[in-house]
Amino acid sequence: MEEVIFPYGKTKVQYSFRDEELLGVLTSSIEEYKSETGEEELIEQALRNPVGSLPLRELARNKKAVVVIASDHTRPVPSKLIIPPMLREIRAGNPDADITILIATGCHRGTTKEELVDKFGEEIVEKEKIYIHDCDEREKLRSIGTLPSGGDCEINTIALDADLLVAEGFIEPHFFAGFSGGRKSVLPGVAGRSTVLANHCSEFIASPNARTGVLEENPIHRDMLWAAKEAKLQFVVNVVLNGEKDVIYAVAGDVEAAHEKGTTFLSSLCGVKAVPADVVITTNGGYPLDQNVYQAVKGMTAAEATVKKDGVIIMLAASNDGIGGDHFYHQLADEEDIGKTMQQFLDRTRNETVPDQWQTQILLRVLMHATIIYVSQMPDDLITKMHMVPAHSLDEALVKAKGILKKSEITVTAIPDGVSVMVQN
Repeated sequence: MEEVIFPYGKTKVQYSFRDEELLGVLTSSIEEYKSETGEEELIEQALRNPVGSLPLRELARNKKAVVVIASDHTRPVPSKLIIPPMLREIRAGNPDADITILIATGCHRGTTKEELVDKFGEEIVEKEKIYIHDCDEREKLRSIGTLPSGGDCEINTIALDADLLVAEGFIEPHFFAGFSGGRKSVLPGVAGRSTVLANHCSEFIASPNARTGVLEENPIHRDMLWAAKEAKLQFVVNVVLNGEKDVIYAVAGDVEAAHEKGTTFLSSLCGVKAVPADVVITTNGGYPLDQNVYQAVKGMTAAEATVKKDGVIIMLAASNDGIGGDHFYHQLADEEDIGKTMQQFLDRTRNETVPDQWQTQILLRVLMHATIIYVSQMPDDLITKMHMVPAHSLDEALVKAKGILKKSEITVTAIPDGVSVMVQN
């Protein structure tokens, strides 16, 4: 017997598999990687040794309006560790700097004060100037030109009017941008809705290069990098986290060069070989990334890369915050024929993209490859309407999987954290 532990919300699901049943456990070697220094020192070292850039304190000299783009409540970025040393560096270069922390919500809902305190701590929330980006706040958006893809690039004016624009973030495999971090702080982080929609068009989502771990010839990444450079994002501090959300690596400096160094480090740890099986069990790494169905699509794509055709994916995602978007839900629930919905998306031009279309398109792609059993706290009828099979425990899901496959004995591949691995065929 082999026991596997799966993150689920703020808890863990433990399950013992028979040896002949479990073909493999796909984990990144992030969990084995041990840094020689602590989290805070890693960040301080990165700030002292920037890649392709002057130190942050040097960049801050004589810069009055300084804007720090920070992640929102949907990202496990340890802002409590990153933001304080960034602020110290900025003020070391210019004690009189007028600093604004701009929350990069992308097209997500606004971050609440409670969530801000949870991310930054009470002192920063009470003492620093914080502005929450709203992708639909027209008076706070300005066009900076046309993206390589042809879409209009609108960015928050607080970022554009800064004398110095910097950002924090974290780097993980991303299911269509290749990797998170770096340039994503600007697009989608502080971009207008129409710009995000154009960048996330069906043509780009369907590109074979818009996949986990791929940056070269990735049309989505190309747009994002262009936007970051045009917005004059000069400096980033990005970290890599393990499964416990501890910082194991940090990099700072130029938005492209520092991000590239971080992705190279991550790639050396995250690549795993596919182990095809009847059933693949995956997660979204637990809280906060498994708060809703929308975000859980990311973890499903890891399973998609290794489950057999017409097999079963068991997705463990607590989803205590619900579905994650009305558009996303209705795009799935209002049409019984998933092939018809997919074709509607593919027929749309980039400027006809509708909200959440990209997430639905990827989920449809997974559903066309395998049945998804969704283990969560969600009501059964909602999950069923979204073309998935509901379950509320791993035991229940495995029983249903055997029924779907019409097999009494199945093979299983486990992916304890579906957003931390890059499954390679």
